[in-house]
Amino acid sequence: MLKQFLPLSTLLFTSMAFAQNNPLSVHVLNLENGLPSANVEVVLEKSSGNHWVKLNQQFTGANGRITALFPENQQLEQGIYKVTFKTGDWFKKHHQNTFFPEVPVIFKVDGSVSHYHIPLLLSPYGYSTYRGN
Repeated sequence: MLKQFLPLSTLLFTSMAFAQNNPLSVHVLNLENGLPSANVEVVLEKSSGNHWVKLNQQFTGANGRITALFPENQQLEQGIYKVTFKTGDWFKKHHQNTFFPEVPVIFKVDGSVSHYHIPLLLSPYGYSTYRGN
């Protein structure tokens, strides 16, 4: 009977190990109530010349986090990246107006650290972000 659960436990362990080794994570908190913002769509892009190349797209979990936003089979290279939080869609789902339909956060990967974390503190008419750890 225990054999039935081995594949699931192996999958969970593998997913957790990947999240710990992933070079990019994000976290969204609602400043109005201090709670995590679940189901916020987040798009990751990399600058390539005069345009952006989409690398990944995910939704925040129940804890407002995406622990492994960077694509699994790629290596994080130095360059300019953009994480876009689709805040307008999130506020619309919660029957609220917002001034910012999306929040683009453009940042530079210089290779000085192995993990980049981008938190977003969100309210309908303002936001704040910083380089987390």
